[in-house]
Amino acid sequence: MKQTLKFISLLLLIALMASGCSTKAKEDDLFKFKGTYVGDNSAIGNIVNQLQGAEHLKGFELKSEEKPHGIILNYDGSEPEQSHKITAVYNATFLFTLVQNVDWITFNFGNQEYKITKENLQNWYEEDFRKLPNEEELKTFIKKHLDDEEKLNQLFR
Repeated sequence: MKQTLKFISLLLLIALMASGCSTKAKEDDLFKFKGTYVGDNSAIGNIVNQLQGAEHLKGFELKSEEKPHGIILNYDGSEPEQSHKITAVYNATFLFTLVQNVDWITFNFGNQEYKITKENLQNWYEEDFRKLPNEEELKTFIKKHLDDEEKLNQLFR
């Protein structure tokens, strides 16, 4: 009887741990913010704090008063320049996918600034990335395009 009780307790513990892990994964899914607007400070904050380089993010500004709407992201600039470009493309792709009315994003990395518009990024990809259905497919899509350093540099010319 004691062994059966121990076995059942162990199964319950495993089930609780498994359900806790799956809940955490759903909480971290950025696609729950799909359809967000530039004026939603809380949602934008949640998104940018889960994106690449979040540990270097110093703050952000939302430009929602007039069209075209934009976001300014300020980083500490401590990473190398090529990392800045990768972070800018990666984060812009997520933001343009998730935030319905954002038209441009400016990335400030200390003394380096990059501005990416939705139209320019769409043309650079030559595909509509905003229709990808989930975070994993979007990450795979981005990685495929970031593997080509020459192509990456073309976006910033």
